[in-house]
Amino acid sequence: MGNILWLASYPKSGNTWMRVFIENYLSGDSKPVNINQMHKNSIDEVKAHWYQPYAGAGLGTMDLSTEEICRLRLRVHADIAGRAAGTVFVKTHNFQGEYNGSPLHNWSVSSGAIYVVRNPLDVTVSLARYFNYSIDEAIDYMAEEMVGTPNEPENVPQIISSWSSHVKSWTAQPSRNLLVVRYEDMLDNPKKTFRKVESLLGRKNPKRLMQAIRFSSFSQMQAQEKKRGFVEKHEDASSFFRKGMKDQWRDALNPSQLERIVDLHREQMSRYIYIPRGLE
Repeated sequence: MGNILWLASYPKSGNTWMRVFIENYLSGDSKPVNINQMHKNSIDEVKAHWYQPYAGAGLGTMDLSTEEICRLRLRVHADIAGRAAGTVFVKTHNFQGEYNGSPLHNWSVSSGAIYVVRNPLDVTVSLARYFNYSIDEAIDYMAEEMVGTPNEPENVPQIISSWSSHVKSWTAQPSRNLLVVRYEDMLDNPKKTFRKVESLLGRKNPKRLMQAIRFSSFSQMQAQEKKRGFVEKHEDASSFFRKGMKDQWRDALNPSQLERIVDLHREQMSRYIYIPRGLE
């Protein structure tokens, strides 16, 4: 039996980038890993096929309520760990907590987590453009507690909650088995930042580290998507890998929108040095 190492983040915060880095690091191949085949070492716990065996005779996951789905998560996570020979990396956008009494992550079969946090000012812009929301709609979405995703044929519901609650739920209690990584540090100092990931994995190989950083660069992922498409892209989005930059908010948010986001998420933004000068 193996164990789960969670790759967690609020949506549009760098989860996919982290997964691509890990895939390339573990592969050690002389060419980049195909982004459409990342399931080899990483798994998405939201996929309906994991839950289908527990749906009941003649039923599909679409026939189950969100509460019923959440009651199955501990068994599904035990299945994922049970099929693994060692550590398996599992993507999650669920907040760290419970939904109507049901834990959203099975820690009895988990070895730790990597949590990627990104400036909510940029998350707002990325979320709006990806899901075709207005900026104000994206702000509302990110402020809503217990907000989730719908029950779909291929994906069961996720319980995301607000940006602040999501960040706090994963990072409030430091642990030696929890690595918190800022998206902006992945951009500004990839060697230092991804070295921390390498260390959590119990590895040290400078050559492989630098190659994995190159093979998981935004330009590399963007080029692959243009050539082959990306199976995880939302149907309403024109592309998954759009810009990947920081500080996009400076050209996208008006002063009132900026102030509203800071007012909504001040505590967690302050923790990660995300509050713009003048709004402290």
